[in-house]
Amino acid sequence: MNRMRTWLLAIVAVLVLIVVLQNTQSVETKILFVTLSMPRAVLLLVTLLIGFVLGLVAASWRGRERDTKTDS
Repeated sequence: MNRMRTWLLAIVAVLVLIVVLQNTQSVETKILFVTLSMPRAVLLLVTLLIGFVLGLVAASWRGRERDTKTDS
């Protein structure tokens, strides 16, 4: 099972890399009151990293909630 998870993660990483490398055009992005110009690949990577971090935070909160429920 662990080997299958590693292969799946590798496949997803390669697919993300392909999508990012195909999107190198510059794009303007508005964040609150600031307009930034950056390659679309950078925007995709930043969005991916933000989603990953939010997923880790949500998973850790959920794990803490489970631990406090079992302790009661």
